[in-house]
Amino acid sequence: MAKKKQPKVAKSFTEAIGGVNIFQNDIFNGLFGFALILFAIYLTIAMVSYFYTGTADQSLVLDQRPGEWTNTAREYQNWCGSMGALLSHFFIARCFGLSAFIVPLLICIIGIKILKAFKKVNLFKWFLSLTVIMLWTSVAFAKFLTPLMGDEVFNPGGGHGEYVGNFLENVIGTPGLVAVLLLIAIIFLTYISSETIQIIRKMFNPIGAITNREKFHIKNVTEEEPENVPGGQNATYEDSEPQVVTFDDVNGGLEDKPAAVLQPEEPAEETVEEGTADENDATDMTVSTGNQEEKAEGKTVGEVDLSTPINPKEPWTKYKYPTLDLLKKYEDDDKPYIDMKEQNANKNRIIEVLGNFGVQISSITATVGPTITLYEITPAPGVKISKIRNLEDDIALSLAALGIRIIAPIPGKGTIGIEVPNAKANIVSMESILNSRKFQETDMALPIALGKTITNEVYMVDLAKIPHLLVAGATGQGKSVGLNAIITSLLYKKHPNELKFVLIDPKKVEFSIYAPIVKHFMAQVYDETGEEEAIITDVTKVIRTLNSLCKLMDTRYDLLKKAGAKNIKEYNAKYVNHKLRLTDGHEYMPYIVVIIDEFGDLIMTAGKEIELPIARIAQLARAVGIHMVIATQRPTTSIITGNIKANFPGRMAFRVSAMIDSRTILDRPGANQLIGRGDMLMLNGSEPVRVQCAFVDTPEVERINEYISKQSGPTEPYELPEPNNEEDGAVGGSIDAHSLDPLFEEAAHAIVVSQQGSTSMIQRRFSIGYNRAGRLMDQMEQAGVVGAAQGSKPREVLITDIASLDSLIAQLRNG
Repeated sequence: MAKKKQPKVAKSFTEAIGGVNIFQNDIFNGLFGFALILFAIYLTIAMVSYFYTGTADQSLVLDQRPGEWTNTAREYQNWCGSMGALLSHFFIARCFGLSAFIVPLLICIIGIKILKAFKKVNLFKWFLSLTVIMLWTSVAFAKFLTPLMGDEVFNPGGGHGEYVGNFLENVIGTPGLVAVLLLIAIIFLTYISSETIQIIRKMFNPIGAITNREKFHIKNVTEEEPENVPGGQNATYEDSEPQVVTFDDVNGGLEDKPAAVLQPEEPAEETVEEGTADENDATDMTVSTGNQEEKAEGKTVGEVDLSTPINPKEPWTKYKYPTLDLLKKYEDDDKPYIDMKEQNANKNRIIEVLGNFGVQISSITATVGPTITLYEITPAPGVKISKIRNLEDDIALSLAALGIRIIAPIPGKGTIGIEVPNAKANIVSMESILNSRKFQETDMALPIALGKTITNEVYMVDLAKIPHLLVAGATGQGKSVGLNAIITSLLYKKHPNELKFVLIDPKKVEFSIYAPIVKHFMAQVYDETGEEEAIITDVTKVIRTLNSLCKLMDTRYDLLKKAGAKNIKEYNAKYVNHKLRLTDGHEYMPYIVVIIDEFGDLIMTAGKEIELPIARIAQLARAVGIHMVIATQRPTTSIITGNIKANFPGRMAFRVSAMIDSRTILDRPGANQLIGRGDMLMLNGSEPVRVQCAFVDTPEVERINEYISKQSGPTEPYELPEPNNEEDGAVGGSIDAHSLDPLFEEAAHAIVVSQQGSTSMIQRRFSIGYNRAGRLMDQMEQAGVVGAAQGSKPREVLITDIASLDSLIAQLRNG
């Protein structure tokens, strides 16, 4: 017997008038906001007129009789008629005096907010700030401007200012009133900017005022000066909430409950004054490090203040991070578009398909994401999960959609998820991701912001904890954009002294766009032929670079051992706090991120020569800050071997063509069911997370790179050590003169003159990195200038006079 359908009763006024909520209607909001702006202009004109017509209208306003407000006899002189006279008299004479002009300003801001002309207007902050200013100036004007007003018919502070001022003056006297006004002003200015306290301190002690902020400390980018933070002083934070559609019942209507976009109050601006030591003095100091004192060449300037940490960003402390206006903002960044007709249709089809196969459910809800909607269903008691899982193809057929994926059950919930692509996909811009509070306030060592989840939450991972990432996806599915998103995230968060990239691009076109920032952010092996190619495209140079990274890894582990540190974070903390001896070769370690595009092509070309150093780096390099991201469009077992998979726990899978490829990259199906265009599964734990990858276009990347290239920074790429080869250990004339460092002759003369075979001395004398200085010492050892290394002790100098050295150099040139 068919169940009789009950008539639906309207549950609210909104439903009773046809489901239209006028306060969520763009047309109504536009008209209402525009009306408020016009009223604010009207009120401003009336208040200006009050200064000229207030005296003439005063008797009419104060002795108003019924019916006079219509102004039929044209007795009111105010430019805006009787209503203008009444309103201006109320706000100026009876309320706030001259400060009353803030009232139409507030009304105008509210109108602009409702009109949505400026989406980033923080209404609460504007309202609070202007209200405080209006009340404060009302009292101040009433007490201190009254003698200057002459014969005006109103008090400059209005009735409010006059009453409050007299009350406070009667209770605490004039000095007390002034003190209260000053205290409120200081509190308000401190709310606006934290610099207020420092300015006050300097007013009392202009010379010796030193605050904790004037001492450099290691900090995240969010502690920088506002203009030095991504987005600059105009940066605002936006976090999205899930767009949830709750269905009243599985057979009835639905209720639209989209969550509003959070616009948190902007944080108070903070500035940090960093150390101002002259960078030239850094090489002319007597540095006390532990039990050993190291004296630099030249004049002695004095001892370093060991209570002040070393600034790892020196000497490029003026470097400014990229701003958010370099990125494109899309109209649908704030929240996904919700098509209620589509949601209803999908819900009904899902219920129908499940019902046809005898599967009953008790509830269904929908969470609308940028490109995917997650329908969460609660099965009726006694329904097996496997029965629903087996209906995946039938549901896809019913919905006539690709990319249907069933999650049975959803981890941590007692529901089953059905992921259905939206008819209209929303673009997730890189700007909306980097402008989120989650990214701006993160304390991750290497934060990579990848996109948004189905619940519209910004998805971020710390590459330092992953610690290596494997990326796979068919051609044109978003893999290259994903790599650009990773690089862009790190560029917006790290200083050139804190991060270096090794970009390997067998296709020769993917990473060439980053050529402008080679000197700032790239690392490379010194090329004996003189050819500079920081973005590596040649297979032989790839092998050489990977072997160089293995050598750098071993060197860093030796330094960690000497420092008694377990990882790069502990080591750098000891370095900046003067707990390491510079004579032992210690220096600040930047993170190094190796990104390989089209790893499959390298494996096919070089095979084990590529795989072995990659596997070794992946196994050991995490602790010393070397991390790898390798990408391939052919995720087959011959390319992604078991050795590679075992050492790359992070997996980022875009759409692939076959289930076997999905199992290769994720160890499970799913990537073959994605819809493409940046739709991906991110595995960083037990279960993959579906993410819509942030879109960063080529022009955006070009603008970022151009901006960085104009900033102060390193003058040459970071040098990686020379990889070990069969000729290592040769001495006395077997070295090729053409392969010598350009500084070899000068460095050799310095060693012979000082009779001190110290790598750190070479490093300071010629202002070069430790790696290059070490390579110079190795070449001098091969040439017979110095002896073998003796741990932390200086090498023995084998040549005692300049004449012998010149003779040796001549032999090298001729030989």
